[in-house]
Amino acid sequence: MKRFYLLTLFLFLTLLLFLNPGLSAMNWPTAAGVITRNFGWNNDGLPQLGVSFTAGGNLIAAENGELLYRRREGDTASRLPSPLGSWIAVDHWDGIISLYSRFDDNSSAPVSGRIERGDVLGNAGISGWSSQGGFYFQLFDRKERRWINPAMIISPMGTVRQPVIQSVTLRDVMGRTYDPAQTASLPQGRYVILVNAIEPGPTFNPLAPYRLIVSLNGSEAGVLNFDTFSARDGSLVVFRNGLVPARQVYAPDSSYEVADVWFSRGQTTLEIIAQGVAGNVRNILYRFMVE
Repeated sequence: MKRFYLLTLFLFLTLLLFLNPGLSAMNWPTAAGVITRNFGWNNDGLPQLGVSFTAGGNLIAAENGELLYRRREGDTASRLPSPLGSWIAVDHWDGIISLYSRFDDNSSAPVSGRIERGDVLGNAGISGWSSQGGFYFQLFDRKERRWINPAMIISPMGTVRQPVIQSVTLRDVMGRTYDPAQTASLPQGRYVILVNAIEPGPTFNPLAPYRLIVSLNGSEAGVLNFDTFSARDGSLVVFRNGLVPARQVYAPDSSYEVADVWFSRGQTTLEIIAQGVAGNVRNILYRFMVE
């Protein structure tokens, strides 16, 4: 059902390819909200394409724009399911669309016309496929047909804590797994490097990091960026040393497949680097023998 939602939302947004120009720096759509899930979060093997907030009070426009679409949860104009509940799409004339969803179904919102940054669009609440109060915020680039990490445009909501690398797993072609912290030697061959890393959020709730890097013997072997997600041939793709299917990167156990490497014989140094959205970095080194 999640994949059906992603596909239907993408098809709707690609119909909006005909407007056009002018975007300055955006603001977050809440002054007091707490981020509970951010862009790139591993959601049971699927990437999160926006930012989830737990908040009360007003939901405000992130930037000037034009109201493009508004849907109340009870609307019957479309027979498509609405996991977003009550939601609003705002066009910013330069190819960027902001979406505000899962807010209070009874809250008021503009029905047409120009929207100014800071205008109240509704109230945080509960609607759609959500059991918690709050709302869901997304940015979509209709020119490039991709979802954008809001942290690329909007200043991070202040964190000075370093990411945490919770686990690193090496998986060989036979499906056998190894913990590099507990392994003195490995057979020569090809391995997938899986990393489970988080960034502590403003209230210490875990968030996805901004970038994950694997270095092998001092050379970069894999980089996973949480900048954008694109839709290609009906599938989501993510940038990991090039565009690869998101399902290949997002493991069901909440880890990320960051690199596919060949371990040659000899002493090997493996470094894992996690970078947070504010630039904070955490790294960990493993040394073992490949035989």
